[in-house]
Amino acid sequence: MTQTHTISVGGAYDVVIGDGVWDRLVELIGDQAQRVLLVHPPTLPTYAESVRETLTAAGYDVVVAPVPDAERAKTAEVAAGLWQVLGQHGFTRTDAVVGLGGGATTDLAGFVAASWLRGVPVVQVPTTLLGMVDAAVGGKTGINTAEGKNLVGAFHPPVGVLADLSTLRTLPHADLVAGMAEVVKCGFIADPRILELIEADPTAALDVDGPVLRELVERAVQVKADVVSQDLRESSLREILNYGHTFGHAIEQVEQYSWRHGEAVAVGMVYVAELAHAAGLLPADDVVRHRRVLTSLGLPTSYAGGRWEDLLAAMRRDKKTRGSLLRFVALEGVGRPTRLEGPADALLQGAYAAISEHVS
Repeated sequence: MTQTHTISVGGAYDVVIGDGVWDRLVELIGDQAQRVLLVHPPTLPTYAESVRETLTAAGYDVVVAPVPDAERAKTAEVAAGLWQVLGQHGFTRTDAVVGLGGGATTDLAGFVAASWLRGVPVVQVPTTLLGMVDAAVGGKTGINTAEGKNLVGAFHPPVGVLADLSTLRTLPHADLVAGMAEVVKCGFIADPRILELIEADPTAALDVDGPVLRELVERAVQVKADVVSQDLRESSLREILNYGHTFGHAIEQVEQYSWRHGEAVAVGMVYVAELAHAAGLLPADDVVRHRRVLTSLGLPTSYAGGRWEDLLAAMRRDKKTRGSLLRFVALEGVGRPTRLEGPADALLQGAYAAISEHVS
């Protein structure tokens, strides 16, 4: 029997992790739906056809909707195109959406499901490490605008998440590495065992057929599930899941999304670690540990763009900002997240200088 691991998200829905878990898709969609919109990037035609065949055999009218790859999918224009498809095919509130792909695809599919008829069921089927441990879990959906990332969105929990680890075997190595940033994040904010596993053998952590990566995925999903179940709408605790994202999202926007999300978040974690250290919160050894763990996986820890004013402007549009007050998720130690509000400009620029000085 195929080994699977099921994690409940506050009793509202399950994340099923393992090989061959897509056979539960029909069960999750249920017998009230007649139509299913299958949203996927053009890079996954084989997976999309397999899911289409499964759903068609179960009696659903499947509408296949390819969307642009990565962040190019997360636009109002793409979302509007999917709304048009839903309308043309007469989708009702009992019909469903399936998001098959990486984090950008699941973000888009979730947002379209949340906004169509004020909410239809969505099943998330992440095929990347980033999608499995972060984007597809938690019910946060969204699209980007010219002013920033994920500024338009909705909270819309899925009816289930199916994380088939076998899809990681075909994932480009660079995307696998980038996805590890979100795993590392979970280690720093809540589960130090994640960091210990990576430090013990970084190569094993990236072995898609080995037990270490499986455990890392399970631990990262558990961290997110525990946090989300206590704070669905990010009113307080859930903000800790944005560790490294304030500066990371700024890099993505300034670089016009040419950076992978995980790469930007990795640098963002080092930035906020330097900031927390300068503010007297985080010991120097923990800053060093950030760089060591991320570097061991092949993730970047510095930024040489020379775009401070642009980055600062982007951070001021971050969702955690209140008025003109910049707010960061920071650490007082491993597993001890806190908030750093309104740091002085000198501290902000000093942290930027610290990550710039390490550029080789």
